[in-house]
Amino acid sequence: MSTQIKFQVNPHRIDPYKRHLFRLKWEVEGEWITVLGVSKVSGLKKSTMVVDHRSGGENSRDHKTPGRTYYDTIILERGITTDPEFEKWANTVLNLEDTGKDLVHFRRNMQLEILNEKLKPVIRYRLYGCWVSEYSLSDFDASVNDVAIETIKIELEAWERDMELVEEPE
Repeated sequence: MSTQIKFQVNPHRIDPYKRHLFRLKWEVEGEWITVLGVSKVSGLKKSTMVVDHRSGGENSRDHKTPGRTYYDTIILERGITTDPEFEKWANTVLNLEDTGKDLVHFRRNMQLEILNEKLKPVIRYRLYGCWVSEYSLSDFDASVNDVAIETIKIELEAWERDMELVEEPE
């Protein structure tokens, strides 16, 4: 007898979702816009610090409680195109003239959607308070046959899975 766990909505499905089928969106002035050309998004990670303490007369062992939760940096990569949006966003913080930062537009909320084979979203993660801490271009080398890559490093305040997204039947 098989004790295989099946998918809730699509019980015939036994394989996990592929990691190369995803879509990234960012919020600009209340509208969700798909970020074009993103070929790689680093993994999402959050961790909570452990606070050790001792209690009253029970000093023979430490008690552990949760402390602050940290959200790791996310790195986005895409091939260089004439679309200037990565660089524009990076420049809201990393500008040449240090006359002040764009305090209104430098943070954005984002969504990372995992898609099924029909390119329908099945899992969505919401990323809050994102801003660019680093912008870089790959090496330019005439001896290789590669795509030139632009990379942005994003700091964020939090992320969570969107539990309201309902998987559609396949």
